[in-house]
Amino acid sequence: MDPELLNRLQDDEVFNDFLQHDFDVDEHTNQVMQSMAISQQLSKLAEGITLLDQELHSQVVARHEDLLSQATGIETLEGVLQMMQTRIHSLQGAVERIKGKVLEPYNKIVARTAQLRRLQEACDLLRRIIRILYLSKRLDVQLQGGAREITKAAQSLNELDYLYQGVDLSGIEAIEQDSKFIAKARKDVEGQAEKMLEQGMETQNQTQVATSLQVFHNLGCLTEVVMRVVDNIRKSLEVNVVESVDVRIISQHQGHSKGTPGRAAIPTVGNTPAFRATLWTNMEKLMDQIYSACGQVQHLQKVLAKKRDPVTHICFIDALIKEGHPGIMHTFWDSMTNILSKEFTIAANSSTFVKQAFEGEYPKLLRLYNDLWRRLQQYSTDMKSQVITDSPIPNTTMSEGDLFTNIEKQTKGTSPEQALKESLSSFENAYLSRSLSRLLDPINLVFSGASNPPSEEEIDNIIKTISSELNVSSVDAGLSITIAKNVAKTVQMYTIKCEQLLSTDGDASQVIGPPTNGQTKNAAVVNSLYYLHGAITKVTTALSAFPDQAVEAVQNSLQCVVQLMTNAIKPLLTSVADSIEAIILTMHGEDFSGPSKEAGDQSTESPCSLYMKELQGFISRVQTDYFTQFKCTEFTMDSVQPLACRTIELFVRHASLLRPLGEGGKMKLAADFAQMELAVAPFCRRITDLGRHYKLLRSFRPLLFQTAEHIVSSSALGEIIPYSTVLHFLFAKSPPDFKSPHQVADWSPSRYSQWLDDHTSEKERLTLIRGTLEAYVQSVRARQGKEFANIYPIMLQLLQQGLQTLE
Repeated sequence: MDPELLNRLQDDEVFNDFLQHDFDVDEHTNQVMQSMAISQQLSKLAEGITLLDQELHSQVVARHEDLLSQATGIETLEGVLQMMQTRIHSLQGAVERIKGKVLEPYNKIVARTAQLRRLQEACDLLRRIIRILYLSKRLDVQLQGGAREITKAAQSLNELDYLYQGVDLSGIEAIEQDSKFIAKARKDVEGQAEKMLEQGMETQNQTQVATSLQVFHNLGCLTEVVMRVVDNIRKSLEVNVVESVDVRIISQHQGHSKGTPGRAAIPTVGNTPAFRATLWTNMEKLMDQIYSACGQVQHLQKVLAKKRDPVTHICFIDALIKEGHPGIMHTFWDSMTNILSKEFTIAANSSTFVKQAFEGEYPKLLRLYNDLWRRLQQYSTDMKSQVITDSPIPNTTMSEGDLFTNIEKQTKGTSPEQALKESLSSFENAYLSRSLSRLLDPINLVFSGASNPPSEEEIDNIIKTISSELNVSSVDAGLSITIAKNVAKTVQMYTIKCEQLLSTDGDASQVIGPPTNGQTKNAAVVNSLYYLHGAITKVTTALSAFPDQAVEAVQNSLQCVVQLMTNAIKPLLTSVADSIEAIILTMHGEDFSGPSKEAGDQSTESPCSLYMKELQGFISRVQTDYFTQFKCTEFTMDSVQPLACRTIELFVRHASLLRPLGEGGKMKLAADFAQMELAVAPFCRRITDLGRHYKLLRSFRPLLFQTAEHIVSSSALGEIIPYSTVLHFLFAKSPPDFKSPHQVADWSPSRYSQWLDDHTSEKERLTLIRGTLEAYVQSVRARQGKEFANIYPIMLQLLQQGLQTLE
């Protein structure tokens, strides 16, 4: 369209409406009629038509050549289309002629195909019928062969089942009788196989079981039959468990045995012993029934693991595994333990007599379980001794190896024996509670309101209870360990009660006067503990068949007894040690500086010092007044022997610190050394038992009369006599200005002795002595001395030798 004409139409209000994309004729007409300007609109429309006619005319004039060429092309197109229509009609006619020629052969092919299919079906039925007739006759012959041909008969039946699958053979007169015969034959074969399997299970005949399993495998129902057999065994066992603990059945049995039918079902107190006797008889029978049931299932599993199909060579146990039954023994064992746990719990809850019997005589019940377990172990032993001649079984197959090991693997580590005993867990807990009560009651009874420890007779009663509980628990290792732990608690309770009786005030440790009441009571407590310790030791010695863990538990508890005995006597030993040290310290108050006596001088002095007399008298009095109260001689000797060692150590220490020491003092001190052996004799079995301390006492005495040069070369130096002790003694041979270590530090001998006790290291002691020597050197230089004491180089050499030995 001409742009000018288009602009003109857009600028006109009337024509512009016609150019809009959403122009609506009806709406525009309504607007014109409402505006009452129809004539104007008509004239305007006429004007617009005129403009459009003019535009069309101008367009035709401008493009008349193009329009003429297009008109010519349309005529050509109409000719082409006419030709195409003619050819299409020709093609349709040809198709109709071909259709007429093809339709008749096609219909014939369809009919012949249907005939062929029916012929093939008829042939298949005929082949099936012929095969059925043949197999039916063969089956008849096989059935006449009896048990020898039963597996072949089952194979024939399996093939017949395959022939009957997928087709309807009903109404065929040729095989109607054979079909009835086959159905009857199948029932007969299944019946014979089940009877054979039952007999084989009862007599443990592997041949019969294997033959029957082969029959069921050929019949295609092996898994179903195996699981049914195991389930029947389980149900039979469940009935046996229920009947063995049924109070009414037990009571009826008692009534029939007494010839008094119609009595009450619940036993009375008068016939409780007879009731328990019947109950335990039933339990023994039940264990035999469980053993028999497990034997049957194990026998079945063993045959399944060995038997292979002769055609496919598939192991029967693999066939069960593929169908989701990995281990029939595991399944049976799990169900059996659940049955025992459930039925025993129900019986105990419904009858107090059964509950009391099982809880009170739990070891007897556990012994039956252990006997059953030991009998079952022979299956594992028998199976381990067998050799499988067939090809190896895959790892997923449960072989006839260790039956209970396989069960444990399938239960993720849970022991089958533990699973069996867990069915008695409630009775075990009750029995252990009562056992602990029986053990603790005698102890609580003898200590109730008593201020003195139990007598030997009372302890014997406690030991009898302990021995009885341990002997009863010997039926089972686990039970014996638990009871042993309860015995350990009993011993601990006894020690706690005894500890509460101990006197801990000052009177318990005094050694001045005669024994106080508190010391007498403490000695009685120690004697009581020692008697208990010895009695329990005898009991544990007799437990030769007990597990080591059980014996160890009891023996460990005795350590608490020994510890309490040690704690009870320790205050007295400490007081004795303090008194001995105080007496030895008084030696520093005596005079050891005197010269030696002339040969003709008749002296009336005693052969030992006053402090030694006092020490001998004190030790003898302590032994007589205090330690003789303790009947435990071995324990007392073991306790006071360290006291004897301590006495010798203090004596040698303070003897080395004595200064000045004259020749007469040496003789006096040598006599004290001899008397010291007699003084400590009450504290040891033999003086030689003191070992190193005895050698120290004997080796130091000769040093009193030796020169410094001989002392340095002594063979006892270092090994027997410490370097520090010898150096202390050499200070006594020094001039007065050559002070001892405690004099340099301005300490008393008592304080220096305490320092030596606090510093047991020889290196620390030698370091202190080195400081003393250095102080001496500085003092000599301070006073401008010209030379050191003659003994100083010897002491310095000895000090260096001691330090080098330590390094």
